[in-house]
Amino acid sequence: MSRINIVRIHNELLGTYGDQGNAEVLVFRGKFHGITGNIIDVGYNDPLPTNGDIYLLGGAEDSAQLLSLEAMQRDREVLDLVIERGAVILAVCAGFQIIGNSFWANGKEVTGLGLLDVTTTPGDKRFVGDVRIKSTNLSIDLTGFENHSGKTVLGSNATPFGKVESGHGNGDGKYDGAVSANIFGTYMHGPILARNPEFADLLLTRATGRKYAQITDPLASQYATWRRKVIK
Repeated sequence: MSRINIVRIHNELLGTYGDQGNAEVLVFRGKFHGITGNIIDVGYNDPLPTNGDIYLLGGAEDSAQLLSLEAMQRDREVLDLVIERGAVILAVCAGFQIIGNSFWANGKEVTGLGLLDVTTTPGDKRFVGDVRIKSTNLSIDLTGFENHSGKTVLGSNATPFGKVESGHGNGDGKYDGAVSANIFGTYMHGPILARNPEFADLLLTRATGRKYAQITDPLASQYATWRRKVIK
């Protein structure tokens, strides 16, 4: 596959914390591998396309989160279809909660999409700051920035995205995010793919089904190494 479609879902709602940059990073990293990345922006009133290879959701405040969930519920059959054929989903913070079983917004419990077997309840404080994890998928450290107050518990059908080495992650200080097949959820902003280019390469590999040679990118590697050292 030399061309992929990167679907950025509800950027006008889920773009509060800069996570829309994940799409640009995928396009940039794809060029190293001979992949042409096509970004498709899907607004609240737009139908979710079935031809995406990677679907991205970002962070937001409660009201925007609820609007995004409402729109995605209309396209639930599309989500099931693209997941069945192996498309990749990366959901950050509010997006992570949306694709879980349930979460709280505007003081009420809300049923999520159930794409990941996780449940989120309100915490007693806000978790803000840098976070570092040991990824169970990459076997390396990843860094990000968390800003949420949810406590997320994983069910039996999800595994942690990574073990927390610094920060709070899902609110317990033990794990961050969740993974099931090609569905990834995390609380790490940054955007995460800009701070962790190896993870962007993993998503490209999952989306295309092809394993690519490691990229020699001194500047990106230097930055990632520096971030991991300063977050203790």
